Parts: sequence; structure tokens; C-alpha cells
Amino acid sequence: MQKKKPARRCIACNEQKEKNELLRIVRTPEGTIEIDLTGKKNGRGAYICKSEECLKKAIKSKKLERTFEKEISQDFYENIRGVIIDK
Repeated sequence: MQKKKPARRCIACNEQKEKNELLRIVRTPEGTIEIDLTGKKNGRGAYICKSEECLKKAIKSKKLERTFEKEISQDFYENIRGVIIDK
């Protein structure tokens, strides 16, 4: 029997995709927001498609701020953009 791949929903476009197709952003127990490339860090996670379009939607609608209940800097969004472009 083949193992089922975990699916997650993008916070920007609301599409369900396989976990490995999405980028995980995590708020650690210490309260810092980080990009989780391993998908295994502790904390509250949110997923976003690896596309510039979804990132723009998330910034415009402040989805990450609402999910993590925390202000997110423009620099952090630029870091996400860098990871998405390098994929």
C-alpha cells in the first residue's frame, strides 16, 4: 500500500497542494517568525505556494500577520521572495 502524502493549504490562494510543493513559515515558541525549509521546526506553521503571485496576495491581505498575530517586516517578505525565486 502506498503511503498518502500530506496535503496543506496555501494561505494566499487557498489551494490544497502536497506539503513539499509549499513553503512553510513558522512562528517558533520563542515568538520569532522564520522560513522553515525542513518542514519540521517547532511552532505554529503556515504554508504558502512557491510563487510570487501568492506572496503578493499574502502581503496585500496581511494573511501572515493574521495567522501569527504578529507584525511582519518588509525584510522578512523579501527573504521569502528570495527563497521562492531560488527554488
